[in-house]
Amino acid sequence: MHKLRRHALLSALSAITVATLVATGCSSDSSSTADKARAAAVETPEAAAAEEQLAVVSAPTDGATPTAVADGNAIDQGKAKKSTLKVASYDRKTGRAVIAAPPARDTEPTADPSPSKPAATGPGAESDAGAGAESGAAADQGPDADRGSGSAGEGSGSERGSASGSAPASAPAAGSRPVAVGDVIASAPAPGAPDGLLAKVTDIVGTTEDGSGTTVQTEPAELNSVLGESKADGSVPVDPSTMDIDPLVQGVKVSWAKTGDLTFGPKGAKLPLGSLRIDVGAAVETAAGAPASAAASVHGFVQLAPEVAFSYDGSGAGTGAAPGGAFLGLTGDWASKWSLKGRAAGTTNGKPVRVPFAELHADPVIQVGPVPIVVNLDLVCYFQVNADGRVTVDVEQNLKGDFRVGGNFTWAKGWTGVSESEMTGEPLKATVTANGKVKAALGAEATIGLYGTVGVTADLAPYLRAEADATAEGSANGTGSAKGSWALYGGVDLTGTLNIQLSIFGTPIFQKKIPLGALQKEWLLTKGEVATA
Repeated sequence: MHKLRRHALLSALSAITVATLVATGCSSDSSSTADKARAAAVETPEAAAAEEQLAVVSAPTDGATPTAVADGNAIDQGKAKKSTLKVASYDRKTGRAVIAAPPARDTEPTADPSPSKPAATGPGAESDAGAGAESGAAADQGPDADRGSGSAGEGSGSERGSASGSAPASAPAAGSRPVAVGDVIASAPAPGAPDGLLAKVTDIVGTTEDGSGTTVQTEPAELNSVLGESKADGSVPVDPSTMDIDPLVQGVKVSWAKTGDLTFGPKGAKLPLGSLRIDVGAAVETAAGAPASAAASVHGFVQLAPEVAFSYDGSGAGTGAAPGGAFLGLTGDWASKWSLKGRAAGTTNGKPVRVPFAELHADPVIQVGPVPIVVNLDLVCYFQVNADGRVTVDVEQNLKGDFRVGGNFTWAKGWTGVSESEMTGEPLKATVTANGKVKAALGAEATIGLYGTVGVTADLAPYLRAEADATAEGSANGTGSAKGSWALYGGVDLTGTLNIQLSIFGTPIFQKKIPLGALQKEWLLTKGEVATA
């Protein structure tokens, strides 16, 4: 009986062995077919590219933007991961920061935690095992967390020194620090870092007096140290309601319509969602000797819906080299309707007169995969007049279009400027009298950077240009009182520069500012010729 059972067992084992050999193709390689399939999928360029593509979206607006940390000791250098750590405070002058761990996650209680359990490694794991729940509570107090304010840190010290063997707050156990030398931290705006923080930890100074965080020494880092070999490409609208607006002259009114709701500025404003509108009406200096009836003024509005454009191609960046490509810029829709009246004195020492009428600032945070990237955007809206003081005009233009400006990096060409604009205009009123020329613009100068550094400066200036000969007096309907001709043109000037701070992408540093490349387009709006009065 035993022999029969043994024979049956051996037969079953033999059958299983044969089936296994058949399934694996009798391969002498110890790797399974499934393992080989997974390896092949990883090595396939299409699969790898799909895994590396990061989404570019707006960061949460509820203050819950997560921090990202790239482990300085990880094998995959430059690949940041979402972290629960927070920058409790930062001193820009010294480069010192306080990094605080959050409250411990709620877990099922265990009767007797095993002291022999291997400790987890990496910044994320250390943050969970760091200063503890009380430390995280202190960290949530913001800039006061490192000032020894007491509260959670001091009030529960006896509880932390319990039978579990945890060290008191003033002396955390070894390995409990949330970050290590070499780690790179990317943070949204934080106390002491209103422009966000992208920094590498160079030294661990110690634990704060109340045990709420770890003081570290940092130095500026670059984007390839947190984005690594990943890829990203996208545009994120700037919420107009988040812009700080400073009117510079009387008569400026601001309206906005936030994307996704129906919140408006001044009563009666009707704007497309996501748009910002600035209305202005101001007097312009009149030419010397001009009659009172020739008083000059500018009236109108600028309406735009700006978007931050960001792209990154980290090919080769994982080995410490610069990324394969990058782009930072500003795009959006533009509309303006404005008029110029009177006989303006439009030059000062041969230069046009520029009058800024509003300054705007925003710090939108875009989320590129796990990494929060803080964009600094400044806009200065202005009107500019260049006239000879002889011609009297009453002109008005309606203008619509779009624009795209920024800096583009490729290994073949390095950093190059991008300046594009497609605009069309139509005259709403055109009267040009006497001999002379005038050119007037209602434009905006934009500056865009990352983490407090200036990257791109662009000046977008849609304009009106009118000219008439010495004997002409005409209007848009073709009537006049003398022989001659006159013409009214619309156009757009786009200029700007790339700045050295664009090296924040981890690209080679250039030694001087690079012109964006001037863009100038002009089109005829209307013209007239008259022969009799």
